[in-house]
Amino acid sequence: MRSYRIALIPADGIGPEVIEAGAEVLSALQRRDGEIGFEMTTFDWGSDYYRRNGVMMPADGLDQLRPFDAIYFGAVGAPDVPDHITLWGLRLPICQGFDQYANVRPTKIIPGVTSPLRGVGIGDLDWVIVRENSEGEYSGHGGRAHRGLPEEVGTEVAIFTRVGVTRIMRYAFALAQSRPRKLLTVVTKSNAQRFGMVMWDEIAEEVAAEFPDVTWDKMLVDAMTVRMVRNPRSLDTIVATNLHADILSDLAGALAGSLGVAPTGNIDPERRYPSMFEPIHGSAFDITGKGIANPVATFWTASQMLEHLGEPDAAARLMRAVEKVCAEGILTPDVGGKATTREVTDAVCEAIRTENA
Repeated sequence: MRSYRIALIPADGIGPEVIEAGAEVLSALQRRDGEIGFEMTTFDWGSDYYRRNGVMMPADGLDQLRPFDAIYFGAVGAPDVPDHITLWGLRLPICQGFDQYANVRPTKIIPGVTSPLRGVGIGDLDWVIVRENSEGEYSGHGGRAHRGLPEEVGTEVAIFTRVGVTRIMRYAFALAQSRPRKLLTVVTKSNAQRFGMVMWDEIAEEVAAEFPDVTWDKMLVDAMTVRMVRNPRSLDTIVATNLHADILSDLAGALAGSLGVAPTGNIDPERRYPSMFEPIHGSAFDITGKGIANPVATFWTASQMLEHLGEPDAAARLMRAVEKVCAEGILTPDVGGKATTREVTDAVCEAIRTENA
């Protein structure tokens, strides 16, 4: 049996609900397959941990996570804890500490889920957004001066390095090359941001020469939002900066029907450290405890994790089960259904158990 050590970090809000559902689905795959196994360990880090200890995770948190094959992350954020504390106290230290520089967010319309775009259905919107995940606008550099005075100043410094831009561009071009359409769109804002973004454009052109079979074009980020809505069929693989892709991927999830079906992987492509996989919907405290959180994004995230671990058959089996259940109309309220988290989870586990393939 091929066995994998998975660190579960449910964290905040609906995170524990969807990660519990995800763990059940992984266990169902283990029972169905018989050749793969998962040793899952839960870490109670997050806002509750912060309230008790004054930090989101212990000082040796990365050392505790390092031996694992992957990290399965729920959501971070709480109404009574400032967002910059929750984000910089848990998720970002893991992403940056393990150099998970490629944030990969696939988007497609799942059977049974309706896009808000008129006339757009299954196959018309099938994208992968690659987000630079280690620097750019989220580098954490800057400061505050003259606090509380009329002349108070806050600076936020975006950092773009040749190493950082080149490696994410190569990752995006290689991913586009592996997909049937071999099409990449590079997103910038180089008309207004004339230093880092112009360098981003120049490096894209340099890297493109290494991938002559990939067709690529370039869009300003504001124009890109229009193209995503008006002409989704023209897009396939997309690469953008930390901030721009963060925003565009939420738009992509909404256009596919709901953030509740949107997954992401924070990838260390060199596999020096564990990569981290999470749904992008956030902690959603407005529905916490109601039993209606959509677990589909978490299941799709698990499929991404399985692909990364070298288990494509299990990943495909999981996605077939998810699509079957959604096509049958077993959907949570965010995508127009009436099912609970439990009902969707049970249905996916049953679909995995009974599939003939």
